[in-house]
Amino acid sequence: MSLPVTPSQTVGPFFGVGLPYAGGEEVVPAGSPGAFRVEGQVIDGHGAPVPDALLEIWEPSVGFGRCRTDAEGAFHFIVAKPARTAPNGSAQAPYVNVTVFARGLLRHLVTRLYFPDEPANADDAVLNAVEPARRPTLIARRDGSVLHFDVRLQGEKETVFFAI
Repeated sequence: MSLPVTPSQTVGPFFGVGLPYAGGEEVVPAGSPGAFRVEGQVIDGHGAPVPDALLEIWEPSVGFGRCRTDAEGAFHFIVAKPARTAPNGSAQAPYVNVTVFARGLLRHLVTRLYFPDEPANADDAVLNAVEPARRPTLIARRDGSVLHFDVRLQGEKETVFFAI
């Protein structure tokens, strides 16, 4: 006897309710040496905010965080800049791994946040594998003491996502 293949399902909208993580937006405690705020919005292909997305971040040598977007699609994290990493002997610029879960996605999306004005960005093999016109979607913008990083799911300024 054979059974029919189970159809795939989207990843939401219940992940935000089912995956609570108290204090998840603080990868490091606010006020810690080197701590700063990263904030942004998750935006759909029509330019509208995504109010029920869930973002997870992981910083090499620093830690893990999780944050739901609010009604305006906004999120924030308190992070510290990680050190450069050297997998397989090739040094990479400091970065933050970002995973996005949202309604309508069959799989989560994976991207990176790179730091502005970071000299090591010029030598990062992953960043340099992205066509130059699209690299700005991976590099946060400095706005005073805050870094701003929007995640655009589709459209002209779509964030670069990696197939992992």
